[in-house]
Amino acid sequence: MPASPTPTGHRDERGGTLASIVRLYPYAKPALPRIALGMVSALIAGVVALLIPQVLRQLVDGPLADGDANQIWPAFAVVLGLGVLEAVLIALRRWFVLTPGTHIEARMRNALYAKLQDLPVSFHDRWPSGQLLSRAVSDLNLIRRWISFGLVLLVVNVVTILVGFVFLVNISWILGVAFMVCSIPLWVYGYLFENKYSRVTRRSQDQSGDLATTVEESVHGIRVLKAFGRGKYALKNFASQAEDLRGTEIEKARAIAGIWLWLLLVPDVTFALCLLGGVWLASDGQISVGELVAFFATATVLRFPVESIGFLLSMTFDTRTATDRFFEVMDSENTIVDPVHPATITEPRGHLVFDDVHFRYQDASADRPDLLDGIRLELQPGETMAIVGITGSGKSTLTALTTRLYDVTGGAILIDGVDVRDLGRIELRTHIAMAFEDATLFSASVRDNVLLGRPDSSEEELASALRIAQAGFVYDLPLGLDTKVGEEGLSLSGGQRQRLALARAVAAKPSVLVLDDPLSALDVDTEALVEAALREVLASTTALIVAHRPSTVTLADRVALLEDGRITAVGTHSQLLATNDHYRFVISSLEDEEKRERVDRQARLEEEEEVGA
Repeated sequence: MPASPTPTGHRDERGGTLASIVRLYPYAKPALPRIALGMVSALIAGVVALLIPQVLRQLVDGPLADGDANQIWPAFAVVLGLGVLEAVLIALRRWFVLTPGTHIEARMRNALYAKLQDLPVSFHDRWPSGQLLSRAVSDLNLIRRWISFGLVLLVVNVVTILVGFVFLVNISWILGVAFMVCSIPLWVYGYLFENKYSRVTRRSQDQSGDLATTVEESVHGIRVLKAFGRGKYALKNFASQAEDLRGTEIEKARAIAGIWLWLLLVPDVTFALCLLGGVWLASDGQISVGELVAFFATATVLRFPVESIGFLLSMTFDTRTATDRFFEVMDSENTIVDPVHPATITEPRGHLVFDDVHFRYQDASADRPDLLDGIRLELQPGETMAIVGITGSGKSTLTALTTRLYDVTGGAILIDGVDVRDLGRIELRTHIAMAFEDATLFSASVRDNVLLGRPDSSEEELASALRIAQAGFVYDLPLGLDTKVGEEGLSLSGGQRQRLALARAVAAKPSVLVLDDPLSALDVDTEALVEAALREVLASTTALIVAHRPSTVTLADRVALLEDGRITAVGTHSQLLATNDHYRFVISSLEDEEKRERVDRQARLEEEEEVGA
């Protein structure tokens, strides 16, 4: 199946940092009152911290200068009270902002998951799962920490710096202006830092997503890697990606180190210059000793806000990138949507019609013909139709169109006279159920997996579906139907997974059952039992079956031959064998493939017996 290049690795150019972060407003809106209260608490704490030097100013110029020891204790009490008040306000700030941040993260994660569920299969064909996982976990975690910590401190520290400058100028306008002028390089470098750091952090987060994809693929494919002895190859590939990420992280660290150099150097140089100027002014009588002490005490209070600007800026730019990555998914267009006024099917019969159906993948070359090029096929209610064709002819794609996993690019698919695009997707998928060759199960109980499409089914209906799929082995599992099958059902064999997937489709009780070679992993005897039991279901259900084995064809009332994107022949198995050369070629190919499968399966059984012995 064609797939477009991964839509990652680029920087969103729609706006600056502020424009990107403002897009978080709908998710953050319910939490803004408490975040605002947290900011107010922190601002008051900052002002309180700036008042302490003013008390020291009065203490030095008053009691200490006059030698009045009785006035020292009141000043001490005021400083102590201000310190305790500052600590209480900081604790309030934390209490106000921590919980709302987790709510914002939860809302965004739920919205992202809902969006991923709603987006069409074509989107998931293009996007590696690791990229989506990194957005749902690490990016949203970063956004939460920035809203709860980075945003509050950035606003508070900037305001504290401005208020502190006012205090400095009030103490000595010469020293205050000198302090502000010396701070200008910080703001200039901060602007340059954003342009460089944003590019690097975007690359880092994308590389982290790619690395997560590699880990996931290696874990899921561990049996293949071990069977083919490719563990070292996988490790080499992983190490190469990890080394690229390490290099990017080092580049990030160098960028941060650069701004920290300025953030530490400039304040120290400023302190030295102001100390030199302050001593000269004090000796000249232009400022008092208390004012000089208050100036440097205030400058010391401002030191952390000034130095914190560096990591708060880097955190903000990281958040901007995380926000852009989040909205790359949220802004993705869903081309398969419910109609504004969906139709309904009041009396489902299972009449399925393919009316001049065309389909081509979005990234298919313009000079190539459609994969499905004018399919015309009609299944009468209760009829079983098998689709046969050579590999790559589009059989699986044809079945996927019935439930709108993809949408036709031309023509229409009708169920009981209604275009499937005119039905709501949920209703459509209650009328049509699918069982795939690649049987995917979820890390849940057997019961939950089988009743996924119809959770309100009775125990009798569940037992019937399991019986038809020859899945009675579930009763022998440790907890029976309540046994968890593990991630993707890998604790079960391929044949067991397929039987549970078939039971899931049968339990849904659809009017149309679409089976995409759901018996490929079964041995011959089990397949025969499943096919015999399936006849019970197919007697009253319309079925479209992709056949990869000649034995599967025998389930069908009629067979449709798919060739060059078109249905070139329809008839019974015997009719087509007698009249169609291409059909005989396809069936012969299927028989040869089935023989090879039987030989391989027998060899595996003998090998397992030898190992057991």
